[in-house]
Amino acid sequence: MSDDQYLTHLFVEFHEKLSSWESSVVEGKGLTTTQMHTLEILGVHGPLRMKELAGRLGVTTGTLTIQADRLEKKDLIRRMPHATDRRSNVIEMTATGKALFEEHNRHHLELTREIMAELDSGQREALVHCLEHILKSF
Repeated sequence: MSDDQYLTHLFVEFHEKLSSWESSVVEGKGLTTTQMHTLEILGVHGPLRMKELAGRLGVTTGTLTIQADRLEKKDLIRRMPHATDRRSNVIEMTATGKALFEEHNRHHLELTREIMAELDSGQREALVHCLEHILKSF
């Protein structure tokens, strides 16, 4: 197996394990993983325009509209007219959405602590540097 093939295998395996963990955490909340990711982005970045939120999720605004409809019905988000651009809506979390985000975020923090506990300080620093670099390239 070449180095590229091995690295590809590691990326795929990491993605599968993280996706499986994420699904198990979201399970029972009545949400899809994508819906939870929508709350996560809003929880980290605060209220966003539909277009900005769609971009952060990597989906079209049409796809986000469907997700927003479902999240709004569950009283997790609300759409509000943009203050200066009447063609835009801003999406913000409700108190219920914020509580769900905070609970979910605690699970993420626990996972991060578990992963980082296995690494020494040099490895932690290298991991952070690599992840930042990889994310900038996307």
